[in-house]
Amino acid sequence: MPFTPEETEACQRLATLAVEEDLDAAGDATSQILIAAERIGMAVLTARQAGVLAGLPAAELTFALVDPTLIMEILRPDGSPVQAGDRLAVVSGRTRSILSGERTALNFVQHLSGIATQTRRYVDAIADLPVQILDTRKTTPGWRLLEKYAVRQGGGHNHRLGLYDGLLIKDNHLAALAGHDDPIAEAIRLARAKHGTSLPLEIEVDTLAQLDAALKTQPDLVLLDNMAPSDLREAVRRRKEAAPGVLLEASGGVTLDTVRVVAESGVDRISIGALTHSAPALDIAVDYVP
Repeated sequence: MPFTPEETEACQRLATLAVEEDLDAAGDATSQILIAAERIGMAVLTARQAGVLAGLPAAELTFALVDPTLIMEILRPDGSPVQAGDRLAVVSGRTRSILSGERTALNFVQHLSGIATQTRRYVDAIADLPVQILDTRKTTPGWRLLEKYAVRQGGGHNHRLGLYDGLLIKDNHLAALAGHDDPIAEAIRLARAKHGTSLPLEIEVDTLAQLDAALKTQPDLVLLDNMAPSDLREAVRRRKEAAPGVLLEASGGVTLDTVRVVAESGVDRISIGALTHSAPALDIAVDYVP
């Protein structure tokens, strides 16, 4: 799946920085010594373990930055499940250029494929239940658009991209309104007065009493923070009675071992920071073809 224009721009910035820090002004000193400038070669990106592929457009962009004459043929689209030994893409052209770009290209593909693979594990764990798996803003600085792209390739959904495209009233916001008789109602009132319904409005609660107060204000979503499964089930029951149109999102410390229990509570969404901040890289290599 290709990048959006915004993702392409973000990748261009990252790849430019990455190529510059690896090659500097002098270039690839080792390849310049050992590889003739006119030598033409071919290399294959190959999976070394099973997972879900993401990031090949970033690899293609990286190789083009190193040498615009390099040609990369994508054999498996992003989002594809792969097995160890699967050929993912072929890059051909000047051998020096392939060697100069391979590590940076692999860094993108391994990292993003790791996120896609991690996401797919969570998605598969609750596949038969009517609940969405979402990411959070716990992303690597500068990588947010690409990491959220990888979440989608793994079958997950994106939460808000940043602080600008969604309203999420958290505990510290409510603490700042502690002088009001009803901080939750006041926060919702201020948010609606400024933005109406132009931005999705979500409020975080960590007790059932706070949930009751939040439901009275009819936000779009309520984030249930670090609630036990029994409280999640009770929250779903109360939502059905008081405000059936409000979506419930569970978050906080959800793991592969607990995600199904959380999903079975009846919540609509589960947001998981570990999709992006703790995903191990997928093992992918470059194999040279004689």
